[in-house]
Amino acid sequence: MAKLTEAQIKNAAPREKRYTLRDENGLFLEVPPKGNKRWRLRYFFDGVEKLVSLGTYPLVSLKDARTKRDQLRGQIRDRDNPQDPSALRKQAREARKKALEVEAQAEAVDGQTFEKTAREWHKKRATAGHAAKGALWSPAHAARIMRGLESNVFPWIGSTPISTITPRILLEVIQRIEARGTIETAHRDLSVCGQVFRFGVACGYCERDVAADLRGALTPVVHKHHAAVLEPQAIGELLRHIEAYQGGHVVKCALRLAPYVFVRPGELRHAEWSEINFSAAEWRIPPEKMKARRMHIVPLAKQALEILQNDLRPLTGSGPYLFPGRVSARPMSENTLNAALRALGYSGDQMTGHGFRSIASTHLNEAGFHRDAVERQLAHAESNEVRAAYLHADFLAERRKMMQWWADALDSLRDGADSFPRREDENNG
Repeated sequence: MAKLTEAQIKNAAPREKRYTLRDENGLFLEVPPKGNKRWRLRYFFDGVEKLVSLGTYPLVSLKDARTKRDQLRGQIRDRDNPQDPSALRKQAREARKKALEVEAQAEAVDGQTFEKTAREWHKKRATAGHAAKGALWSPAHAARIMRGLESNVFPWIGSTPISTITPRILLEVIQRIEARGTIETAHRDLSVCGQVFRFGVACGYCERDVAADLRGALTPVVHKHHAAVLEPQAIGELLRHIEAYQGGHVVKCALRLAPYVFVRPGELRHAEWSEINFSAAEWRIPPEKMKARRMHIVPLAKQALEILQNDLRPLTGSGPYLFPGRVSARPMSENTLNAALRALGYSGDQMTGHGFRSIASTHLNEAGFHRDAVERQLAHAESNEVRAAYLHADFLAERRKMMQWWADALDSLRDGADSFPRREDENNG
Protein backbone atom coordinates (compact mmCIF):
# COMPACT_ATOMS: atom_id res chain seq x y z
CA MET A 1 0.00 0.00 0.00
CA ALA A 2 1.35 3.41 -0.99
CA LYS A 3 2.09 5.86 1.78
CA LEU A 4 0.15 9.10 2.07
CA THR A 5 1.89 12.31 1.08
CA GLU A 6 1.41 15.86 2.35
CA ALA A 7 0.22 16.87 -1.12
CA GLN A 8 -2.55 14.25 -1.09
CA ILE A 9 -3.69 15.38 2.34
CA LYS A 10 -3.73 19.07 1.48
CA ASN A 11 -5.63 18.39 -1.74
CA ALA A 12 -8.23 16.15 -0.07
CA ALA A 13 -11.38 18.27 -0.42
CA PRO A 14 -14.61 17.59 1.54
CA ARG A 15 -17.28 15.54 -0.22
CA GLU A 16 -20.95 14.99 0.40
CA LYS A 17 -20.11 11.95 2.52
CA ARG A 18 -17.21 11.22 4.84
CA TYR A 19 -14.30 9.32 3.26
CA THR A 20 -10.86 8.14 4.31
CA LEU A 21 -7.27 8.24 3.01
CA ARG A 22 -5.22 5.28 4.19
CA ASP A 23 -1.56 5.35 5.15
CA GLU A 24 0.17 2.28 6.60
CA ASN A 25 -0.16 -0.02 9.64
CA GLY A 26 -3.73 1.00 10.45
CA LEU A 27 -3.25 4.78 10.19
CA PHE A 28 -5.79 6.70 8.11
CA LEU A 29 -7.08 10.24 7.65
CA GLU A 30 -10.82 10.81 7.93
CA VAL A 31 -12.17 13.65 5.74
CA PRO A 32 -15.67 14.75 6.90
CA PRO A 33 -18.13 16.86 4.88
CA LYS A 34 -17.47 19.69 7.33
CA GLY A 35 -14.80 20.46 9.88
CA ASN A 36 -11.19 19.38 10.31
CA LYS A 37 -9.63 16.26 8.90
CA ARG A 38 -9.03 13.71 11.66
CA TRP A 39 -6.28 11.14 12.13
CA ARG A 40 -7.38 7.71 13.34
CA LEU A 41 -5.64 4.41 14.05
CA ARG A 42 -7.34 1.06 13.51
CA TYR A 43 -5.86 -1.80 15.56
CA PHE A 44 -6.76 -5.14 17.11
CA PHE A 45 -6.53 -5.90 20.82
CA ASP A 46 -7.46 -9.34 22.17
CA GLY A 47 -9.00 -10.09 18.79
CA VAL A 48 -11.31 -7.06 18.83
CA GLU A 49 -11.00 -4.32 16.21
CA LYS A 50 -10.75 -0.87 17.75
CA LEU A 51 -10.24 2.78 16.71
CA VAL A 52 -8.41 5.54 18.47
CA SER A 53 -8.14 9.22 17.51
CA LEU A 54 -4.70 10.77 17.00
CA GLY A 55 -5.78 14.42 16.57
CA THR A 56 -6.74 16.72 13.73
CA TYR A 57 -4.84 17.83 10.65
CA PRO A 58 -2.92 20.15 10.24
CA LEU A 59 -2.45 20.53 14.02
CA VAL A 60 -1.07 16.98 13.92
CA SER A 61 1.12 16.62 10.84
CA LEU A 62 1.57 13.43 8.81
CA LYS A 63 4.96 12.89 10.46
CA ASP A 64 3.51 13.41 13.96
CA ALA A 65 0.60 11.05 13.23
CA ARG A 66 3.01 8.31 12.15
CA THR A 67 5.08 8.83 15.30
CA LYS A 68 1.96 8.53 17.47
CA ARG A 69 0.90 5.44 15.55
CA ASP A 70 4.28 3.76 16.11
CA GLN A 71 4.22 4.62 19.83
CA LEU A 72 0.72 3.16 20.28
CA ARG A 73 1.57 0.04 18.25
CA GLY A 74 4.58 -0.41 20.52
CA GLN A 75 2.28 -0.32 23.57
CA ILE A 76 -0.11 -2.80 21.97
CA ARG A 77 2.67 -5.23 21.02
CA ASP A 78 4.71 -4.94 24.23
CA ARG A 79 5.53 -8.56 25.08
CA ASP A 80 5.71 -8.02 28.84
CA ASN A 81 2.90 -5.50 29.31
CA PRO A 82 0.59 -5.01 26.30
CA GLN A 83 -1.63 -1.93 26.61
CA ASP A 84 -4.95 -1.06 24.96
CA PRO A 85 -4.77 2.67 24.03
CA SER A 86 -8.55 3.06 24.10
CA ALA A 87 -8.81 1.47 27.54
CA LEU A 88 -5.91 3.56 28.83
CA ARG A 89 -7.58 6.75 27.66
CA LYS A 90 -10.84 5.74 29.31
CA GLN A 91 -9.02 4.97 32.54
CA ALA A 92 -7.18 8.26 32.34
CA ARG A 93 -10.46 10.16 31.87
CA GLU A 94 -11.97 8.39 34.87
CA ALA A 95 -8.84 9.08 36.90
CA ARG A 96 -8.92 12.77 36.00
CA LYS A 97 -12.59 12.95 37.00
CA LYS A 98 -11.79 11.33 40.32
CA ALA A 99 -8.82 13.65 40.75
CA LEU A 100 -11.11 16.65 40.70
CA GLU A 101 -12.53 15.43 43.99
CA VAL A 102 -9.19 15.92 45.71
CA GLU A 103 -8.18 19.09 43.88
CA ALA A 104 -8.99 21.34 46.83
CA GLN A 105 -6.87 19.16 49.08
CA ALA A 106 -4.04 19.32 46.56
CA GLU A 107 -4.11 23.11 46.64
CA ALA A 108 -3.93 22.98 50.44
CA VAL A 109 -0.49 21.36 50.22
CA ASP A 110 0.72 23.77 47.57
CA GLY A 111 -0.23 21.46 44.69
CA GLN A 112 2.64 19.04 45.35
CA THR A 113 1.07 15.96 43.76
CA PHE A 114 2.59 12.53 43.40
CA GLU A 115 3.12 13.08 39.66
CA LYS A 116 4.83 16.43 40.18
CA THR A 117 7.12 14.90 42.80
CA ALA A 118 7.85 11.88 40.63
CA ARG A 119 8.78 14.03 37.65
CA GLU A 120 11.12 16.13 39.82
CA TRP A 121 12.76 12.95 41.13
CA HIS A 122 12.99 11.46 37.62
CA LYS A 123 14.57 14.60 36.17
CA LYS A 124 17.29 14.63 38.84
CA ARG A 125 18.04 10.95 38.43
CA ALA A 126 18.03 11.02 34.64
CA THR A 127 20.39 14.01 34.41
CA ALA A 128 22.59 13.60 37.49
CA GLY A 129 22.33 9.98 38.62
CA HIS A 130 24.84 8.68 41.13
CA ALA A 131 27.54 11.09 40.06
CA ALA A 132 29.83 10.00 42.88
CA LYS A 133 29.83 6.46 41.51
CA GLY A 134 29.94 7.53 37.88
CA ALA A 135 26.65 5.71 37.21
CA LEU A 136 24.05 7.52 35.13
CA TRP A 137 20.69 6.32 33.96
CA SER A 138 20.81 5.47 30.29
CA PRO A 139 18.14 7.22 28.16
CA ALA A 140 16.46 3.86 27.61
CA HIS A 141 16.31 3.12 31.34
CA ALA A 142 15.01 6.61 32.14
CA ALA A 143 12.29 6.22 29.49
CA ARG A 144 11.37 2.78 30.86
CA ILE A 145 10.93 4.17 34.40
CA MET A 146 8.75 7.06 33.22
CA ARG A 147 6.72 4.78 30.95
CA GLY A 148 5.88 2.56 33.92
CA LEU A 149 4.78 5.55 36.01
CA GLU A 150 2.69 7.04 33.22
CA SER A 151 0.99 3.75 32.38
CA ASN A 152 0.49 2.18 35.80
CA VAL A 153 0.64 4.85 38.51
CA PHE A 154 -0.14 8.41 37.34
CA PRO A 155 -3.65 7.59 36.04
CA TRP A 156 -4.64 6.57 39.58
CA ILE A 157 -2.71 8.77 42.03
CA GLY A 158 -0.82 11.22 39.80
CA SER A 159 -3.12 14.12 40.78
CA THR A 160 -3.25 13.16 44.46
CA PRO A 161 -1.20 15.24 46.93
CA ILE A 162 1.74 13.04 47.85
CA SER A 163 1.36 13.90 51.53
CA THR A 164 -2.16 12.42 51.59
CA ILE A 165 -1.39 9.06 49.99
CA THR A 166 -1.75 6.19 52.46
CA PRO A 167 -0.35 2.66 52.22
CA ARG A 168 -3.84 1.40 51.36
CA ILE A 169 -4.22 3.85 48.45
CA LEU A 170 -0.83 2.87 47.04
CA LEU A 171 -1.56 -0.84 47.51
CA GLU A 172 -4.75 -0.55 45.41
CA VAL A 173 -2.68 0.97 42.60
CA ILE A 174 -0.03 -1.74 42.72
CA GLN A 175 -2.59 -4.53 43.01
CA ARG A 176 -4.12 -3.42 39.71
CA ILE A 177 -0.77 -4.20 38.09
CA GLU A 178 -0.49 -7.48 39.97
CA ALA A 179 -4.01 -8.50 38.89
CA ARG A 180 -2.87 -8.49 35.25
CA GLY A 181 -0.40 -11.24 36.11
CA THR A 182 2.64 -8.95 35.70
CA ILE A 183 4.15 -9.70 39.10
CA GLU A 184 7.64 -8.42 38.32
CA THR A 185 6.20 -5.17 36.97
CA ALA A 186 4.19 -4.72 40.18
CA HIS A 187 7.29 -5.17 42.33
CA ARG A 188 9.34 -2.88 40.09
CA ASP A 189 6.75 -0.10 40.11
CA LEU A 190 6.35 -0.38 43.88
CA SER A 191 10.10 0.03 44.24
CA VAL A 192 10.01 3.11 42.00
CA CYS A 193 7.16 4.58 44.06
CA GLY A 194 9.24 4.01 47.18
CA GLN A 195 12.08 6.01 45.69
CA VAL A 196 9.65 8.83 44.82
CA PHE A 197 8.31 8.90 48.38
CA ARG A 198 11.83 8.96 49.86
CA PHE A 199 12.66 11.86 47.54
CA GLY A 200 9.47 13.54 48.76
CA VAL A 201 10.54 13.07 52.38
CA ALA A 202 13.94 14.61 51.64
CA CYS A 203 12.26 17.61 49.95
CA GLY A 204 9.65 18.07 52.69
CA TYR A 205 6.72 17.11 50.45
CA CYS A 206 5.57 14.20 52.64
CA GLU A 207 6.32 12.74 56.04
CA ARG A 208 7.35 9.19 55.19
CA ASP A 209 7.73 6.45 52.58
CA VAL A 210 4.37 4.65 52.65
CA ALA A 211 5.68 2.08 50.13
CA ALA A 212 7.84 0.64 52.92
CA ASP A 213 4.67 -0.48 54.70
CA LEU A 214 3.77 -2.72 51.75
CA ARG A 215 6.79 -4.96 52.07
CA GLY A 216 5.52 -8.53 51.78
CA ALA A 217 2.07 -7.48 50.52
CA LEU A 218 2.61 -8.65 46.94
CA THR A 219 2.93 -12.09 45.41
CA PRO A 220 6.64 -13.02 45.53
CA VAL A 221 8.56 -13.06 42.28
CA VAL A 222 9.79 -16.52 41.36
CA HIS A 223 13.25 -16.06 39.87
CA LYS A 224 14.31 -18.56 37.25
CA HIS A 225 17.90 -19.34 36.35
CA HIS A 226 18.68 -18.82 32.69
CA ALA A 227 18.51 -22.18 30.98
CA ALA A 228 21.76 -23.43 29.49
CA VAL A 229 23.27 -26.57 27.97
CA LEU A 230 26.20 -27.47 30.26
CA GLU A 231 27.42 -30.97 29.39
CA PRO A 232 30.43 -30.83 26.99
CA GLN A 233 28.91 -33.25 24.47
CA ALA A 234 25.62 -31.32 24.52
CA ILE A 235 27.52 -28.06 24.00
CA GLY A 236 29.23 -29.56 20.96
CA GLU A 237 25.85 -30.65 19.59
CA LEU A 238 24.45 -27.15 20.14
CA LEU A 239 27.38 -25.59 18.24
CA ARG A 240 26.87 -28.01 15.35
CA HIS A 241 23.19 -27.10 15.24
CA ILE A 242 24.14 -23.43 15.10
CA GLU A 243 26.48 -24.08 12.17
CA ALA A 244 23.60 -25.80 10.36
CA TYR A 245 21.09 -23.00 11.08
CA GLN A 246 18.99 -22.28 7.99
CA GLY A 247 17.57 -18.90 9.02
CA GLY A 248 18.80 -15.41 8.16
CA HIS A 249 22.53 -14.86 7.71
CA VAL A 250 22.74 -12.00 10.23
CA VAL A 251 20.95 -14.05 12.89
CA LYS A 252 23.25 -17.01 12.20
CA CYS A 253 26.29 -14.75 12.68
CA ALA A 254 24.86 -13.58 16.01
CA LEU A 255 24.33 -17.19 17.10
CA ARG A 256 27.88 -18.14 16.08
CA LEU A 257 29.44 -15.12 17.82
CA ALA A 258 27.46 -15.40 21.07
CA PRO A 259 29.35 -18.36 22.60
CA TYR A 260 32.74 -16.80 21.78
CA VAL A 261 32.01 -13.49 23.54
CA PHE A 262 29.30 -14.54 26.10
CA VAL A 263 28.05 -11.00 26.68
CA ARG A 264 24.46 -10.30 27.71
CA PRO A 265 21.98 -10.67 24.83
CA GLY A 266 21.11 -6.97 24.96
CA GLU A 267 24.78 -6.02 24.72
CA LEU A 268 25.24 -8.33 21.72
CA ARG A 269 22.28 -7.08 19.71
CA HIS A 270 23.19 -3.41 20.39
CA ALA A 271 26.82 -3.90 19.27
CA GLU A 272 28.03 -1.20 16.85
CA TRP A 273 30.85 -1.34 14.33
CA SER A 274 32.41 1.79 15.85
CA GLU A 275 33.06 -0.25 19.03
CA ILE A 276 35.08 -2.96 17.25
CA ASN A 277 38.86 -2.46 17.02
CA PHE A 278 40.14 -5.05 14.57
CA SER A 279 43.82 -4.12 14.98
CA ALA A 280 43.61 -4.48 18.78
CA ALA A 281 41.31 -7.52 18.46
CA GLU A 282 38.85 -6.18 20.99
CA TRP A 283 35.31 -4.89 21.39
CA ARG A 284 34.88 -1.96 23.77
CA ILE A 285 31.30 -1.61 25.01
CA PRO A 286 30.60 1.92 26.32
CA PRO A 287 29.37 2.41 29.91
CA GLU A 288 25.85 3.48 28.96
CA LYS A 289 25.22 0.05 27.41
CA MET A 290 26.47 -1.93 30.41
CA LYS A 291 24.47 -3.06 33.40
CA ALA A 292 27.18 -1.83 35.80
CA ARG A 293 27.64 1.43 33.83
CA ARG A 294 31.36 0.76 33.29
CA MET A 295 33.16 0.38 29.98
CA HIS A 296 33.67 -3.32 29.21
CA ILE A 297 36.43 -4.81 27.05
CA VAL A 298 35.78 -8.05 25.19
CA PRO A 299 39.00 -9.54 23.77
CA LEU A 300 38.16 -11.09 20.41
CA ALA A 301 39.52 -14.52 19.61
CA LYS A 302 40.60 -15.32 16.06
CA GLN A 303 37.35 -17.16 15.46
CA ALA A 304 35.28 -14.14 16.53
CA LEU A 305 37.33 -11.81 14.30
CA GLU A 306 36.82 -14.14 11.34
CA ILE A 307 33.03 -14.04 11.78
CA LEU A 308 33.05 -10.25 12.06
CA GLN A 309 35.45 -9.52 9.20
CA ASN A 310 34.54 -12.18 6.67
CA ASP A 311 30.92 -13.14 7.32
CA LEU A 312 29.22 -10.09 8.83
CA ARG A 313 31.04 -6.91 7.88
CA PRO A 314 30.41 -7.22 4.12
CA LEU A 315 26.69 -7.41 4.82
CA THR A 316 26.07 -4.91 7.66
CA GLY A 317 29.31 -2.90 7.83
CA SER A 318 27.78 0.10 6.06
CA GLY A 319 25.34 0.69 8.94
CA PRO A 320 25.86 1.40 12.64
CA TYR A 321 24.80 -1.97 14.06
CA LEU A 322 26.44 -5.36 13.65
CA PHE A 323 23.04 -7.00 13.87
CA PRO A 324 20.42 -4.60 12.48
CA GLY A 325 16.73 -5.38 12.59
CA ARG A 326 14.31 -5.11 9.72
CA VAL A 327 14.65 -1.35 10.10
CA SER A 328 18.41 -0.85 9.72
CA ALA A 329 18.43 2.18 12.01
CA ARG A 330 17.60 -0.13 14.93
CA PRO A 331 19.18 -3.34 16.25
CA MET A 332 17.56 -6.74 15.96
CA SER A 333 14.69 -7.58 18.28
CA GLU A 334 15.41 -8.78 21.81
CA ASN A 335 13.56 -12.03 21.03
CA THR A 336 15.50 -12.88 17.87
CA LEU A 337 18.20 -15.10 19.40
CA ASN A 338 15.77 -17.02 21.59
CA ALA A 339 13.46 -17.50 18.61
CA ALA A 340 16.40 -18.86 16.60
CA LEU A 341 17.24 -21.30 19.40
CA ARG A 342 13.59 -22.43 19.43
CA ALA A 343 13.88 -23.00 15.65
CA LEU A 344 16.90 -25.22 16.34
CA GLY A 345 14.75 -27.33 18.65
CA TYR A 346 15.80 -25.93 22.04
CA SER A 347 12.94 -25.02 24.38
CA GLY A 348 13.13 -22.14 26.83
CA ASP A 349 13.84 -24.66 29.60
CA GLN A 350 16.84 -26.02 27.70
CA MET A 351 18.72 -23.01 26.30
CA THR A 352 18.38 -19.22 26.03
CA GLY A 353 20.52 -16.44 24.63
CA HIS A 354 21.66 -15.72 28.17
CA GLY A 355 22.67 -19.35 28.60
CA PHE A 356 25.98 -18.84 26.77
CA ARG A 357 27.13 -16.85 29.82
CA SER A 358 26.26 -19.72 32.16
CA ILE A 359 28.18 -22.14 29.94
CA ALA A 360 31.28 -19.93 29.95
CA SER A 361 31.11 -19.17 33.67
CA THR A 362 30.80 -22.85 34.60
CA HIS A 363 33.58 -24.24 32.42
CA LEU A 364 36.08 -21.36 32.65
CA ASN A 365 36.00 -21.66 36.44
CA GLU A 366 36.32 -25.44 36.19
CA ALA A 367 39.29 -25.00 33.83
CA GLY A 368 41.12 -23.14 36.61
CA PHE A 369 41.20 -19.60 35.27
CA HIS A 370 41.53 -16.90 37.91
CA ARG A 371 38.09 -16.28 39.40
CA ASP A 372 38.48 -12.50 39.15
CA ALA A 373 39.41 -12.74 35.47
CA VAL A 374 36.30 -14.80 34.76
CA GLU A 375 34.06 -12.46 36.77
CA ARG A 376 35.51 -9.40 35.05
CA GLN A 377 34.98 -10.93 31.62
CA LEU A 378 31.38 -11.66 32.57
CA ALA A 379 31.12 -7.95 33.50
CA HIS A 380 29.76 -8.76 36.93
CA ALA A 381 29.58 -5.61 39.04
CA GLU A 382 32.36 -4.93 41.54
CA SER A 383 31.20 -2.70 44.39
CA ASN A 384 34.71 -1.58 45.39
CA GLU A 385 35.79 1.02 42.81
CA VAL A 386 39.52 0.73 43.53
CA ARG A 387 39.30 -3.04 43.18
CA ALA A 388 37.19 -2.65 40.02
CA ALA A 389 39.90 -0.48 38.43
CA TYR A 390 42.52 -3.05 39.45
CA LEU A 391 40.57 -5.90 37.89
CA HIS A 392 40.01 -3.88 34.73
CA ALA A 393 43.73 -3.28 34.19
CA ASP A 394 45.48 -6.24 35.78
CA PHE A 395 43.54 -9.16 34.34
CA LEU A 396 43.21 -7.98 30.75
CA ALA A 397 46.24 -9.97 29.57
CA GLU A 398 44.93 -13.15 31.20
CA ARG A 399 41.47 -12.50 29.78
CA ARG A 400 42.92 -12.31 26.25
CA LYS A 401 44.54 -15.73 26.68
CA MET A 402 41.39 -17.07 28.32
CA MET A 403 39.12 -15.93 25.47
CA GLN A 404 41.33 -17.57 22.82
CA TRP A 405 41.51 -20.79 24.86
CA TRP A 406 37.73 -20.71 25.22
CA ALA A 407 37.17 -20.25 21.47
CA ASP A 408 39.56 -23.11 20.68
CA ALA A 409 37.86 -25.30 23.30
CA LEU A 410 34.42 -24.63 21.83
CA ASP A 411 35.69 -25.48 18.36
CA SER A 412 37.07 -28.79 19.62
CA LEU A 413 33.66 -29.69 21.10
CA ARG A 414 31.93 -28.67 17.89
CA ASP A 415 34.30 -30.90 15.95
CA GLY A 416 33.47 -33.96 18.07
CA ALA A 417 35.52 -33.84 21.28
CA ASP A 418 33.61 -35.20 24.28
CA SER A 419 35.31 -33.03 26.93
CA PHE A 420 37.03 -29.70 27.32
CA PRO A 421 40.78 -29.77 26.58
CA ARG A 422 43.36 -29.26 29.31
CA ARG A 423 45.04 -25.88 29.46
CA GLU A 424 48.67 -25.88 28.34
CA ASP A 425 49.60 -23.54 31.22
CA GLU A 426 47.38 -25.38 33.75
CA ASN A 427 50.29 -26.61 35.81
CA ASN A 428 51.84 -23.14 35.84
CA GLY A 429 48.64 -21.13 36.48
